Amino acid sequence: MFTVDKIALIRRAYFSDGKKIKEIVREFAVSRKVVRKVVRSGVTEFTYMRRVQPRPQLGPFAERLEALLVEDAARPRRERLTLQRLADLLRRDGYAGGYDAVRRHARQWREGYQPASAGHAFVPLVFPPGDAYQFDWSHEHVVLGGVTVRVKVAHMRLCHSRAFYLRAYPRETQEMMFDAHARAFTFFGGTCRRGIYDNMRTAVEAVFLGKERRFNRRFLQLCSHYLVEPVACTPASGWGWAEPWPKAA
Repeated sequence: MFTVDKIALIRRAYFSDGKKIKEIVREFAVSRKVVRKVVRSGVTEFTYMRRVQPRPQLGPFAERLEALLVEDAARPRRERLTLQRLADLLRRDGYAGGYDAVRRHARQWREGYQPASAGHAFVPLVFPPGDAYQFDWSHEHVVLGGVTVRVKVAHMRLCHSRAFYLRAYPRETQEMMFDAHARAFTFFGGTCRRGIYDNMRTAVEAVFLGKERRFNRRFLQLCSHYLVEPVACTPASGWGWAEPWPKAA
């Protein structure tokens, strides 16, 4: 590689010391073409931009890798494969190259990839007042008396106003879920016509295709008491909730 310090020596020899090109060629053991390029271009650094990235090992498997990436992009985020796992799948097909080539190609592909439906259509989640609320659990770590403990946090959010209610419990049991509902309805001053739920063990006994569920008997009694219609969101759909939950304080 023709380094910047070598270019600096040639420039000083020509412009400061007044040496001829023939002398510079002999002194620094470089070609006349290089010396002319340095003194005529005026640049202090030569850069080389590779137009085509050679992929002697990955080349025959690039199409297969891109197909795996498309398939992986359609999966829920938690189920997506690591690049190391994708490289292992390519090796099963005969790929003998390294992981770095797979990583570079995957990064370039992801930068330019857009799902077929991206930017063309979307369904806005709009809810009339009093129509629905969302309920779910999260786990958080809090410090109690100087000790870090893990707690379960019940979330209830009104779909129309986005107002939310949070309450922490030591465990995620059915009794605590009932208590969270009672306190949230008291806080909001009423209930909604529908309640949107994830597939919680405290509420759902069996998950079928689509939105079909078999709810727990006691949970159905709770909904009947408050005149709420329970609605289940589709597992890992990504669109079952109005927006991300707030972080518990």
